[in-house]
Amino acid sequence: MINYDSVLSDNVKSLAPSGIRKFFDILEEMTDAISLGIGEPDFVTPWHIRDAGIHSLEKGYTKYTGNAGLSQLRDEIAKYLSRRFELKYDYKDQIIVTVGGSEAIDLAVRALVNPGDEVIIPVPSFVCYGPITKLAGGTPVYIETKAENEFRLTAQELKSAISPKTKALILPYPCNPTGAIMTKEDLEAIAAVLRDTNIIVISDEIYAELTYGQHHVSIANISGMFERTVYVGGFSKSYAMTGWRMGYTCGPADIIRQMLKIHQYAIMSSPTTSQYAAIAAMSKGDTDIQSMKREYDQRRRHLFSGLADIGLECFEPKGAFYMFPSIKSTGLSSAEFCEKLLLSEKVAVIPGSAFGLGGEGFVRICYASSMEKISIALEKIGKFVETLK
Repeated sequence: MINYDSVLSDNVKSLAPSGIRKFFDILEEMTDAISLGIGEPDFVTPWHIRDAGIHSLEKGYTKYTGNAGLSQLRDEIAKYLSRRFELKYDYKDQIIVTVGGSEAIDLAVRALVNPGDEVIIPVPSFVCYGPITKLAGGTPVYIETKAENEFRLTAQELKSAISPKTKALILPYPCNPTGAIMTKEDLEAIAAVLRDTNIIVISDEIYAELTYGQHHVSIANISGMFERTVYVGGFSKSYAMTGWRMGYTCGPADIIRQMLKIHQYAIMSSPTTSQYAAIAAMSKGDTDIQSMKREYDQRRRHLFSGLADIGLECFEPKGAFYMFPSIKSTGLSSAEFCEKLLLSEKVAVIPGSAFGLGGEGFVRICYASSMEKISIALEKIGKFVETLK
């Protein structure tokens, strides 16, 4: 008999499973539950984008593309970033098309981190950053952001976390799970800490298009930061293209060149059909973004008001499509609250503890669902909270 425990990687075995999965496993057994858990748009990919993918199949465009992605797509990404965020990248050597934003993050970490290097990660945040750092042989250094600061990273918190071993900062804004954003003033303060260092910023801006009441600013826009930033973007959230598995990363050519080598060996190239669909999204999808964003904003305001009526304290999130209310007043832990709510009222939300330090005492509610479902869920959450008084 093989002793699998002895043959498996100790590094992999040490990773904890995602704290989100437990609730999805329970949810799969329920046919009538309302899920406000998964971070996935409820919109279908706009027709003209799907049509471009279908057309590519009809034309027989089913072979590998170049490793970095179709040159036409990289060109459209460069034009999009210039048009929407005033970022200037050369499509020839500063952009890679990836399999979702998650691959882009993995490429950046593996290209930068040597064993023992430290990567600073503000939390609560997306669940993959720490495990990816560990798999690269690095050490995650977590900064617990605070609700009283609307979960923004402050310059003082960053400065206190930097050591001689610090290699990179992951900057996850607009933020999953909190909905927090960083203003231009916030980013300028962060930049002031980093400019005289060799620390690289991996800026995960997958939700850049989903900000409410202000235009998103990238840290790469801040003076002195373009050359020390790896930008991560994608199609999943703003174009409702989660299943197409399309992302991209941009940055200094010297870094992108090393990231491309990893991409070549691990992936070869992103799915060809998805790339043709992505060209349509980049070139003709600005109006799709705006129409979906308007709907998200209506849902955001409705959910925020409903949580206030229930008595669950929550700052008003200005980005992504998540709300992060405190449930400390109920006396339950985040996991207890979510499990009891799911079993008693058949409403799924995610415990804040799944997203790292500072998440305990909060839950993540995703409003990428219909207004009707959000309204029903609010009624059920209100009923559940009443039973705890």
